[in-house]
Amino acid sequence: MAAGSSLQTDEQGDLHPRLSTRLLGHEEAEAVLLRAYSSGRLPHAWMFTGPKGVGKATLAYRFARFLLHETTSEPDIFGGMMPEENLEPAEGLGTLADSAINHRITAGGHGDLVVLERSPDDKGKMRSVIPVDDVRKIVDFSHKTSAEGGWRVVIVDSLDDMNVNAVNALLKVLEEPPEKTVLLLVCHNPGAVLQTIHSRCCHLALQSLETDLVAEMLGGFVEDIDSVDAEVLAALSEGAPGKALRLWETGGLDLYRSMIDLVQRLPALDTAALYAFADLLASPARPEAFRTGMELYLWWIGRVINMQASGRDLHPILEGELELMRAVGQRSSLEDWLKLWDKTSELTTKAERINLDKKQIVLTALADLKALVS
Repeated sequence: MAAGSSLQTDEQGDLHPRLSTRLLGHEEAEAVLLRAYSSGRLPHAWMFTGPKGVGKATLAYRFARFLLHETTSEPDIFGGMMPEENLEPAEGLGTLADSAINHRITAGGHGDLVVLERSPDDKGKMRSVIPVDDVRKIVDFSHKTSAEGGWRVVIVDSLDDMNVNAVNALLKVLEEPPEKTVLLLVCHNPGAVLQTIHSRCCHLALQSLETDLVAEMLGGFVEDIDSVDAEVLAALSEGAPGKALRLWETGGLDLYRSMIDLVQRLPALDTAALYAFADLLASPARPEAFRTGMELYLWWIGRVINMQASGRDLHPILEGELELMRAVGQRSSLEDWLKLWDKTSELTTKAERINLDKKQIVLTALADLKALVS
């Protein structure tokens, strides 16, 4: 997307990786894939690892576009197939955004691409996992002839979202890979993945980007974003562009500023400000606010724990934040801070899983913090 354009989102309101043909900051990873492709012995399965939001799924779609552009797709005057000349070798895996193949991939309608990701159930509620029935689509897919005579690509976004049965079904596919089919597996937490899955994949680790590059990218994706806001979002995302974009879309920047303003007053808490913050996170009109706000709150507690455990200062996100973390961190032991993080994390998870009162969860979380530093 060009600078100054507004974000494209999918039906869930998130910026979906299939909607973007651009990927910055991962040229080395692209070079690895290009070398493997050019060797003529492209491995059948790749596991893309790294922090969530760093660009793993975008890279998977980008490589899929590259492979599927090898396929001829437009009939010539003799009834044969004429290749689209859309490859741009000078730009890694780049393809022309306006090609017919890219339009079909963006629309989710390419016959040689299957994507496994969490999807809505029969009642329209988003599933918490990728079920085994979805994985069986790969088996059906592998038994069919390529729709366009070239590569077939499977993207799993992500392995972390698969239940046990789904993982076992995927393993069977990896053990007997279909001919000229590439599986691209996105994974946020490779330590939790079965070794048998690891052993059947080539691994490509994507690193967090420099915050100034993330800020620059935000300027290209978000219309009229302030440079200071872009820098704060880049820091909050810890070098993960996808996370920075999600925080922008869900109001995470304002939520973080409100949270820091609230805890700046510790060990006192302004009752009116506290209830206003809780109302904001629990608002039915903003269902994403609770998850985003509590994620940022837990992340901030984690930073306090990091500083206390390491004895080193962290770079502050907002003015005065370093002094705040120093002041509250020394008011209790590392063990007690860890207990606070565990309790708050468990409450947050339960709130979404069994539909607890979200406002009360926020009030409880901040009351626990006040008690810890008083």
